[in-house]
Amino acid sequence: MPALRSTFRARPKPQATAWKAVPWAARRSHLGRRGLAIGIDIGGTKVAAGVVDAQGRVLAEARRSTPGADPRAVERTIVELVEELSAGHRVASVGIGAAGWMDLDGGTVLFSPHLAWRNEPLRASLQKLLRRPVLLTNDADAAAWAEWRFGAGQGESRLVCVTLGTGIGGAMVMDGRVERGRYGVAGEFGHQIIVPGGHRCECGNRGCWEQYASGNALGREARQLVRTNSPEGRALLENAGGTADQLTGAAVTALALQGDATSGELLADQGEWLGLGLANLAAALDPGMFVIGGGLCDAGELLTGPARASFGKNLTGRGFRPMARIELAALGPKAGMIGAADLSRVSGRAHS
Repeated sequence: MPALRSTFRARPKPQATAWKAVPWAARRSHLGRRGLAIGIDIGGTKVAAGVVDAQGRVLAEARRSTPGADPRAVERTIVELVEELSAGHRVASVGIGAAGWMDLDGGTVLFSPHLAWRNEPLRASLQKLLRRPVLLTNDADAAAWAEWRFGAGQGESRLVCVTLGTGIGGAMVMDGRVERGRYGVAGEFGHQIIVPGGHRCECGNRGCWEQYASGNALGREARQLVRTNSPEGRALLENAGGTADQLTGAAVTALALQGDATSGELLADQGEWLGLGLANLAAALDPGMFVIGGGLCDAGELLTGPARASFGKNLTGRGFRPMARIELAALGPKAGMIGAADLSRVSGRAHS
C-alpha cells in the first residue's frame, strides 16, 4: 500500500485553465455544446417558450397567456410549457427571461414590473418541479446574449444592445460575458437623464431618455401634433383613421413606412434622440457596436439613418476616435427565448 500511495502522489497534476484567462474569441468557440435547452420569455401578455439547439435554432415552440399576477400560476404555466416541449425532445436545462431585476447568481427575482415577483426564490422552486437546471435572467440580457452568439453582434468583443419598445431597455456583452454590474441591475439605459426637468418618466424622474426615443414617446409626439390642429397634424390624423388615440408608436411607424411625410419626420426626431443617447453610452462604455432591437426598429433606415447622424454629431472626441457601428438586431422577437435557452446551457461560463 505505501508504494501505491507514493506512485499516486508522484503523478503530475493537470493544469486547469481559468475560464477568465481565455481570450473572448476562444471562449465563444467553446460555448453551447451541451445539447438542447428550453428558453422561456415572459412578457406582460404572453409567455413564449422554445426548444433551442446549440446553434441557436428554434426547433419547437409553444405559448400561453401570462397568468395574471399570481407567482404560483406563473410557475405552473412554466412547468406546463416545459413538459409540453420536453415530450419530443431531450432537454438538458431551462432558461427564463423576464423584465425585472435578478440577483447575481440567477436564483431570485428581486423585482418584476409585470408580475408579482418580489424577492421570489424562483429558481429553487422550479428546479424541484422541473428536475433540471434552471437559470433566471433579465429579458434584455437574454436578447443581447442571443445577438452576440447568433445574430448581428457575432464577432464583436464589446457589444451594447438597446431595445426600443414601450420604453428603452439595454444590456451588454463584454469579452464573452453578460455584464450585469455590481448589483445585477446594469443596463437601465432608458433612465439616463438627457433633459433635466423634462417629461415625467414612470420611474419617477424627469427627462429620461426613454421619454424621447421609444415607442411611447413616438406615439405621444404624434398625438400632441394632432391636437395642435396644424395642417400636418390634420393630415396625420386623416391617415391614421380619424382618432388621436389610435396614434401609437407602432401606428406612426407603419404610416412612415407607407410614405407618410409627417410620420417620417416624427421618426427622424426619435432617431436624433436615439443617437444622442448612444453617444452618451459610447462616452461611458466605448463599445465596438450598438445593436438596436425592439418594435420601433421596424422603421429600419428611417430610424437608424438619423440616429447615426446624431451619434456622429454628439460623440465625444469625434474625428479623433473610432466610431462604434450601429446595426439593427437580427433575431427579432425570438431573441429573448434563444438567449435565455443558451445562457442556461452555458451559464457557469457566461456569468463567471
